[in-house]
Order: sequence, then structure tokens, then C-alpha cells
Amino acid sequence: MYEDQVEGRNAVLELLESGKDINKIYIAKGEKHGSINKIIAIARQKKIVIVEKDRRQLSQMAQTENFQGVIATVPPFEYCDIEDILEEARKKQEDPFVLILDGIEDPHNLGAIIRTAETAGIHGIIIPKRRAASVNSTVSKVSAGAAEHMKVARVNNITDSIQKLKDAGLWICGTDMDTKTYYYDQDLTGALGIVIGSEGNGMSNKVKNNCDFIVKIPMLGKITSLNASVSAGIVVYEAVKQRNIKLK
Repeated sequence: MYEDQVEGRNAVLELLESGKDINKIYIAKGEKHGSINKIIAIARQKKIVIVEKDRRQLSQMAQTENFQGVIATVPPFEYCDIEDILEEARKKQEDPFVLILDGIEDPHNLGAIIRTAETAGIHGIIIPKRRAASVNSTVSKVSAGAAEHMKVARVNNITDSIQKLKDAGLWICGTDMDTKTYYYDQDLTGALGIVIGSEGNGMSNKVKNNCDFIVKIPMLGKITSLNASVSAGIVVYEAVKQRNIKLK
């Protein structure tokens, strides 16, 4: 059976506390100190199999460089449907707040975006199946475990998904430099989907044409673009500010 891996102490702790299925936890011999002890205690309480390995063996098994002496093997990431994301908003009695990623290819960017989205109270993220990063061990690690708490829908067609969100009453906000509207001048309250384009090309023309409005971030230096995860954080937190979402 196919397995994925979650690596690093914080990511594995978040995974344990999320209540999701874990097949096994591998720990490097001689690493029984600090947060590793907490991981072992929770794993034993939940009756999860713990396997000790030489650090060299664990290093060969690791998919990331900084696995911090602990790796959890898990069933493949469980994607959801768009309806599950909208249901999450209904359950919380909040206006739907959704992030749509139009072809983010770098798993580090995807992980960083998921981390931001989870802290900002976003109900779910939509990603495409083709030509885009999927949720794997690198994404989980970069997200600092936030991937275990975030609903992610993986869809065949981003444009069709945008239409589905519109039919559900969401306004769709695109991000692109080819507009006159700055992100802080746009109303970002109510049921909202924010589109973040790919690292190299931004939003596709088809997706851009299906947005209700487009916003941009002012660029005052010589570089004319921001990292996709940074752009996402700036626009998402402007929406948080406008929506008066009270974070813990």
C-alpha cells in the first residue's frame, strides 16, 4: 500500500494531535530527549507502532534534509471536495473564505501558503491536479503541520471550480500586476475566493477572465514580483483585517 511521510518534530506532533491515521513512527536511536519524548508518549497512548532505527538508516529513508530524527508514515493525503470546504464555513457560521491556487509548482510555496491559510482561518484551498504541487511530506513539513488541519480540494479544472464557487455566492478576487486596484482599496468582505497564480506566469488568462475583480500589491523596488506565498499572505491578511476575524 502506498504511504506518504511526515518528517520533523513539530510536523509529527501536529499530526499526532490532529487525530489522523498514522501507520508507524520511526525514531533515530539515541534521540530520546526534548519533544521526541512527547511524541513517544502520545504515540504509545494512541497505540501507534514506534520503530527505532540508526540515524543513517533514517537519513536514507528521509525525503527532506531536516527530519530531526523522526519520521511518521501515513496513508496518502486525503483530499476533499469543494462542497466539504463550503460545509466547513457553514458549520462555523462564517462567510466562506477560500484560497484558489492556479498552478503553484514549488512544494515549499504550497506548504508556506497552507500554513498562512490555516492561521488566517481560511476554510479550504483548491489546487489543480495537473502541473502543480500536491500535498506531500515536504509540503507537510514546510506547513509546520498545518496541512493536517486544512481542507484541500484537488480538482481537474480550476475555471470550473471558480464557477462552482460563484454559483455558491462567492466573489472571486484575482491577483495580478495588470490592474489599477491595490489590494487594500478593494472590499474583501463577505463570501470570498482569492486566486494566487503560479510562480512564473501568474494566473492563466482563462482564470483571470473568470475573476470578479483583480487586485495588485504595490511594488516600490527594482524587483517587480513577490514570492507566491508572500503575495498570498499579504492579500489574505488584508481580507482577515477587513472581515474582522478574531484570531486566537
